[in-house]
Amino acid sequence: MTQEGKPKTPKHSQGGTGRSCGLCLFIFLLLAGASAVAVCLIYRPRKPRFAVVGAAIYQLNATSQPIISTSMQFTIVTRNPNRRVSIFYDKLQASVSYRNQQITPTMDLPPLYQEAKSTVALTPLLGSGTVPASAEVVNGLMMDEAYGVVALRVVLLGKLRWKAGAIKTVKYGVYVKCDVWVDLKKAAVGPVPLLGAPPCKVDI
Repeated sequence: MTQEGKPKTPKHSQGGTGRSCGLCLFIFLLLAGASAVAVCLIYRPRKPRFAVVGAAIYQLNATSQPIISTSMQFTIVTRNPNRRVSIFYDKLQASVSYRNQQITPTMDLPPLYQEAKSTVALTPLLGSGTVPASAEVVNGLMMDEAYGVVALRVVLLGKLRWKAGAIKTVKYGVYVKCDVWVDLKKAAVGPVPLLGAPPCKVDI
């Protein structure tokens, strides 16, 4: 039985709740976008700079079969040129390529925080075991090793975001390409001279 005269409890529609959640999400995204724009307009963050300053070759052998054995280490220096903006890196990966073909497995690097006007050095050890390669790459590497000079490209991929005070931007993809020429004429295992290492190209 129903009691007459008792006020009915209002029922909230699911549609109203969904609209409220959508509105909250829209406001959150709007504020995040406004924060990123504020950082860009007020502080004008600049791209980080990268350079390879050292190399060590422990194994770089090509055989008659389409296989390359690689083990090498590079010292990569990154500079944050911003005075009041720090940089967060995550999902960083490093690899080495030769003639546009990757010759080391991709290596995951730990997250990195870089303060304003600071310099940080990375020393990833890249390569292990054998890597399949095309005949063109194998033949080219054998010829370059016989000559004593090998051109390599160190590649970094990942995400970064800038931070100014309590404001952080959204994450941006970063792609770093470092072309280096290493001297293998002495056929030594370990540190090798860099014959050329211009500043790396950084795309964001």
